[in-house]
Amino acid sequence: MEEIKKSLGSVIITKEIATDIKKSVKNTADFGKKIKEYITQNTTNFLDVILFGAILIGASDIHIEPQEDKVRIRIRLDGVLQDITFFSQETYHNLLSRIKLLSKIKLNITEKPQDGRFTVVVENALIEMRTSSLPSEYGESIVIRILNPKNLIELSALGLRKDLYRILEKEIKRPNGMIVVSGPTGSGKTTTLYAFLLQIQNSEIKIITIEDPIEYHLTGISQTQVAPEKGYNFSEGLMSIVRQDPDIILVGEIRDLETAKIALQASLTGHLVLSTIHTNNAAGTIPRLIDLGADLSSVASALKMVVGQRLVRKICKECSILVKPSKEELVEIKTGLKNIPENILEEIGISKNLNQIKIPKIKEGGCKICNFTGYKGRKGIFEVFLIDAQMEKFILTSPSVASIKELLIKKGMVTIYQSGLIEIVLGETTLKEVKKVVEADE
Repeated sequence: MEEIKKSLGSVIITKEIATDIKKSVKNTADFGKKIKEYITQNTTNFLDVILFGAILIGASDIHIEPQEDKVRIRIRLDGVLQDITFFSQETYHNLLSRIKLLSKIKLNITEKPQDGRFTVVVENALIEMRTSSLPSEYGESIVIRILNPKNLIELSALGLRKDLYRILEKEIKRPNGMIVVSGPTGSGKTTTLYAFLLQIQNSEIKIITIEDPIEYHLTGISQTQVAPEKGYNFSEGLMSIVRQDPDIILVGEIRDLETAKIALQASLTGHLVLSTIHTNNAAGTIPRLIDLGADLSSVASALKMVVGQRLVRKICKECSILVKPSKEELVEIKTGLKNIPENILEEIGISKNLNQIKIPKIKEGGCKICNFTGYKGRKGIFEVFLIDAQMEKFILTSPSVASIKELLIKKGMVTIYQSGLIEIVLGETTLKEVKKVVEADE
């Protein structure tokens, strides 16, 4: 632990603070009260309480937002921001200086955005924190992203349907080709990629990743982090990685033509390449690669599987109930599920006759267990397609997103929206939640 302190300049959460938080913070209301208790203490302890409280509750981000006469602190929990408490501008300025020092960003620059990072050490665990400061009307708005290693889960824990699990388990064992996970920011793409790595990792293969930043540290895998300010970007790093003779390469994100070209080439020359791309759905991956300038024949030959995903909140099992859907809800669910192959519905335990189903209804105001939201935790909803001979030929025509999606649905792909409807019928989430993250299929 001493070596960690020296080498990382980390925030070391003391045993006293950790014990106090664990004993008294069970939900967001408790968290707000605890922050107020520590406002009068020194800034170091005050920040430690904010950081460890957010980690304990399971927040993904901490937002510190100056307003005209006070400063608001919020956390993002299960993808939704929640107010925690307010404090004075004086407390904020002390807190801001502490965060900037830890993150190694310049204290005297207040009119330009800055990014930094630091590490929290608690009970022998390392938790990376990524800091972003942004000038605003009343001061610098600070967002701290919590990269908690407890979010690192295996493929079997992703909550995949049986049919999807079988497909993914088979495809990630390919000796070469490219597998892409698509979706917007915060949709769980990186978590899915790491689940792939955990599933296929063994002592007989070499895996190298290039990321921005390294979100989870994996034993037995070589991980490298881009540093654009030093001229080390994805494309340059990827070229170096290929020379290291890896079997599997994980590229954190395909952002530009150079990275796309090298990743495609690597996948065509004996490597399995895993990566992410920002698109609204799986079908959008192909046009996105083409828009970047990637060669049509390379995309058609290299791409083997595309996974599109979103995250939906799960109902709180303590306070939600199952009810008969309204007439409108039943029509929407029936319409959405009618084209799903019957064998898939049977395998996951859904009857073709949906007239007797009951769907979740959350309790207004929730309970203490779910931080008074009605929801507790999140899970992925997915759409997956493989590149077969027909799709390869189709890619060479530079098709639109709409035409790709139309073909995939004809070929039996279950869309993200349909996956959401399945989770509703299975009692995991609500129609309102699904429609919040994905549009209904036309």
